[in-house]
Amino acid sequence: MLGFISSRLLQAIPVLLVVGFIAFALFNYVGDPVNILLGQDHTEAQRLALIKELGFDQPFFVQYGRFLWAMLHGNFGISYRLAQPVSSLIAERLPATLELAITASVLAFAIGVPMGVYTGIHRNTLLSRLFMTGSLIGVSLPTFLLGILLILVFSVWLGWLPSFGRGPAVHVGAWWTTGFTSWAGIRSLILPAITLGMFQMTLLMRLVRAEMLEVLRTDYIKFARARGLTNRSINFGHALKNTLVPVITIIGLQFGGIVGFSLVTETVFQWPGMGLLLVQSVAVVDIPVMSAYLMLIALVFVLINLVVDLLYYAVDPRLRIRR
Repeated sequence: MLGFISSRLLQAIPVLLVVGFIAFALFNYVGDPVNILLGQDHTEAQRLALIKELGFDQPFFVQYGRFLWAMLHGNFGISYRLAQPVSSLIAERLPATLELAITASVLAFAIGVPMGVYTGIHRNTLLSRLFMTGSLIGVSLPTFLLGILLILVFSVWLGWLPSFGRGPAVHVGAWWTTGFTSWAGIRSLILPAITLGMFQMTLLMRLVRAEMLEVLRTDYIKFARARGLTNRSINFGHALKNTLVPVITIIGLQFGGIVGFSLVTETVFQWPGMGLLLVQSVAVVDIPVMSAYLMLIALVFVLINLVVDLLYYAVDPRLRIRR
């Protein structure tokens, strides 16, 4: 198992190097960081001094090596817009994004999988048809439009939930913050979590339904029925367990997508996370923040793929035997 983990991590190194190269290219070929930092009123001597201080007078590959070395030590540079270390901005915004992403993923899994199991077992009932119709709406509706509709109904018309912001957040440990410690924080999380998790929930439901229908037609399920096993044992002990491998894959990839592409939801609800920080940085070409975001998302996907591969061994004994 240790060798398997090591091989996966070694395979991830080229991916991170390519993403790092793209992020570094943003520094060199998008915008002019010297003009952004100095502003309009500066002398040529000040410009040359800043170029030397930032190392922009060095050869390309020397700058690339320094960039990677700084990234390995958690030094992502200084934000042009806020004049603060990018690492501190990430530490400040990352808890909000992870809290939103984890909540959305838990909602999608807790609701989507049972709905998929029900529609797979009772596919001709009225409730199953309603679930399938709702899933088509959830898959087709754009995230920003869903968020606006939820704000209109639950914030403007009914006044039940806040329409923007994270609510009061409490520090837990050195840098982690959470809004779960107060009812106001939980209320602020409901609408963004539903908006972000709706597509994943409907996707999981349709995937589990399709896998259940396929597994229930296999020979070993027919043999289990011939042995006299109960429907509950067959549906949940045999059929559902064999649908988990593709479900785990989708959950893992979708969680990475939720973290990486939560910027639409965070912008609609003004959620103070990494996505909103990226949108604000793109507007002013804040290259250090954009580069750090790329590297962070690449690392998240690498770690998620590793966790998914390890979960395969936990749910599928055939892989352990083959190994």
